Amino acid sequence: MTALRTICRFLIGLVFIFSGFVKGLDPTGTMFKIEDYFIAFGMEWAIPMALALSILLCTVEFSIGMLLILNVRIKLVTWVLFLMMAGFTVMTFFDAIYNPVPDCGCFGDAIKLTNWQTFYKNVVLMVFVLIIVFTGKKAHSVFSGRIQNMMASGVIVLFACFCIYSYNRLPVIDFLNWKVGRDMAPPNARPAQTYLVYKNKASGITKEYLTGDLPWQDTVWMSQWEFVESRTQSPGSSVHDLQLIDSSGADVTRNFIENPGFQFLLVSYNLIKANRKALLKMNAFYRQAEQDGHSFILITNASDEDIRKYREQYHPEFEIYNADDVALKMMIRSNPGLLLLKDGVVIQKWHYHYFLEYGKIRIKYMEGR
Repeated sequence: MTALRTICRFLIGLVFIFSGFVKGLDPTGTMFKIEDYFIAFGMEWAIPMALALSILLCTVEFSIGMLLILNVRIKLVTWVLFLMMAGFTVMTFFDAIYNPVPDCGCFGDAIKLTNWQTFYKNVVLMVFVLIIVFTGKKAHSVFSGRIQNMMASGVIVLFACFCIYSYNRLPVIDFLNWKVGRDMAPPNARPAQTYLVYKNKASGITKEYLTGDLPWQDTVWMSQWEFVESRTQSPGSSVHDLQLIDSSGADVTRNFIENPGFQFLLVSYNLIKANRKALLKMNAFYRQAEQDGHSFILITNASDEDIRKYREQYHPEFEIYNADDVALKMMIRSNPGLLLLKDGVVIQKWHYHYFLEYGKIRIKYMEGR
């Protein structure tokens, strides 16, 4: 039984370490997933807590895994583990039946699972967790109580700091589709189509819209309908589901993603909450890029009214295009964020905390290409 308990302890510990680590690499992505759940359950009032809950969830998962492996404070950790797994299993069961959010994000963007796959995974893991619980009398540590407390505190504090560090930068390991080096316009690629399902708040009727057909500019309509889910249909070898829509409603995606020259994409999934200092920097940046003959555009999910306010406040000279906020969040974990493409290939990405001067980018990433 001691050997069986040890095997189960290491197995569950490694799973929790992996799950917590890949989410901790990208706490912004975990925050988005928590926000999706709040919206699905009509708890929009809780959205401001999503970031804190994201860091807490990542830290607790990773810490449980590490403390299981280290066999530290094992009795307390065992019961916390049991309660978490019981809660996750019940939650994923209802997710699988009702599908409020298509992907729970249990392994971040590193591994994608359907809700049924996630539930079955939790059922299997629960077997190992129960073995750990029912063999609890065999639990003991070679460390003293004081050393165990120091080890537990160290793991928790260090990983929480790592999550905060990751939040203020782009992920150290990028699992997103738009990662550096990825060709977003391979030969013969056809764009994927994203469909959004919305539900009328009064009648409960649901309707599905192609991204470009969504009446997002109609503020009355947007107040009466709420987002339910999205699905992407890939007709060919498309590697992204981004659609850039101009002010006339035309799809101009290929003009910029397949630009054979250097292409700067300033991305803001929420223009109202975007970092002000970073947005102000982009005016001078744009003028320098334009002088060198390089294209620079802003992509956002903002309404016409929000764009008007942005123009009045920041006086941008560059063109602004609209896109689905989900697609923008999958491009870069920063608001705003900056991408540099050439002939469809992602050359580099920058979090707004680390926007470089145009001259430095030209020397480091553009000269000689």
